[in-house]
Amino acid sequence: MNSGSNHHHSHGEEQRIRETALDQTLADSFPASDPPSSLPNPDEHDALTAPSEPATANPLVMRSAHDGVLTLTLNRGDRFNPLSSDMIAALQRELDATARDESVRVVVLAGAGRGFCAGHDLKEMRAHAADAGWQRDLFDACRRMMISLTRMPQPIIGRVHGIATAAGCQLVSMCDLAVAADTAAFALPGVNIGLFCSTPAVGVVRNVGRKRAMEMLLTGSTISAATALAWGLVNRVVPAGQLDEEIGRFTDIVIARSAAAVRLGKRAFYDQIDRSIETAYDIASEAMLCNALLEDAAEGMDAFLGKRSPVWTGR
Repeated sequence: MNSGSNHHHSHGEEQRIRETALDQTLADSFPASDPPSSLPNPDEHDALTAPSEPATANPLVMRSAHDGVLTLTLNRGDRFNPLSSDMIAALQRELDATARDESVRVVVLAGAGRGFCAGHDLKEMRAHAADAGWQRDLFDACRRMMISLTRMPQPIIGRVHGIATAAGCQLVSMCDLAVAADTAAFALPGVNIGLFCSTPAVGVVRNVGRKRAMEMLLTGSTISAATALAWGLVNRVVPAGQLDEEIGRFTDIVIARSAAAVRLGKRAFYDQIDRSIETAYDIASEAMLCNALLEDAAEGMDAFLGKRSPVWTGR
């Protein structure tokens, strides 16, 4: 047998092997024991692997604002909202604009259709498989967008239903808070197709810890919403019909607090979280000093001592 025969498939055979691997990752990621509500049907398999669509009049990210709450919705629900290069760029633009908008107090990140986000657009990635520059640009843009979520002055709440896999699971992990439907499913299934979820692991491990993250990474298996809650990937799990009500509880609380205190506190939290304990205390102490000098801090203490509700100015 030719020793090189395993390495030199015809183009058609390589394409067939890749298609088989792509289909297999979905089968492996959604075992038969999962509840039926979290299982993609054959049409959903087709949607996940469909060719990237040309630009249309439909925005990639929809925005809806009401009473200080901005909802950003990934709007390619027919394909489970893949993080294509265009989708990442569109979401980054929305985040950049929102960060400068003082009328927005809290952001809800959602997905249209039957699932939250299936991760990167594999069709697009395969089309650029040999282009290292394009691949680097994709992951750099995704990294910047993910980090932007932690740098936003407003809290970000993930609204998770259906599937959140690979970079979609990463997106959940990078939100400040996350509320999931009880039928949601989470996975880091890249290992099933030979593409280890190394970048999604950065966010997920900071939520669930090393052993649990490695279980997800090495097995590619799906975890339920209940497991995601127990592991710390999400804050609440509720029936799908109660998602917005539960998220509303969080948004109401955030809006009732001082925007200036929340902004300073969130920034300090992420600045200190991965530092040494000494450096973390230095950062947190400086943040507390800045916070204590705010007008809102004085107002809050006066209101507490005077047994009245505070009137925040955001300063």
